[in-house]
Amino acid sequence: MISDKLKEAFITHMNAEFESYYLYLSMAAYLDDQSWTGMTTWMSAQAEEEREHAMKFYEHLAHRGVRPKLLAISEPKHEWDSVLEVFEDSLAHEKEVTSLIHNLMDIAVEERDHIAQSFLKWFIDEQVEEEDTVGTIVDQIKRVADDPRGLMLIDAELGKRQETAI
Repeated sequence: MISDKLKEAFITHMNAEFESYYLYLSMAAYLDDQSWTGMTTWMSAQAEEEREHAMKFYEHLAHRGVRPKLLAISEPKHEWDSVLEVFEDSLAHEKEVTSLIHNLMDIAVEERDHIAQSFLKWFIDEQVEEEDTVGTIVDQIKRVADDPRGLMLIDAELGKRQETAI
């Protein structure tokens, strides 16, 4: 049985993952408007991955006898000054999500909920990959600065990303 404290924390986090989906979709819309088709592909896949993360929490709650409660989603940021700013915001967001996941694990440990701890382990490992991937993109964009040729190469590389089911 899942405690009320952990149930509420999971519901809050599920909705945070849906907000991540909205944020990345907004980033994709901005990049598409700027004609960065590869970056748009990458960010759209990232948005879908965040939606899938939210659904993992939804299903976990449902499988544990809790009806998932959908909360209001905040309007995401719409405008950025550059592709670098988009990806810096993405990295900052991933670091925030990592913190949220760690807080969930702390609650699961406190509540002695081994099922939740097992479930959250995947997300902890996933966040290491997320921060590393976006951090590398930020570093690469910084390296080419405002060189359009360099940004076009990064755009082409990011466009190779395929959506993957998790």
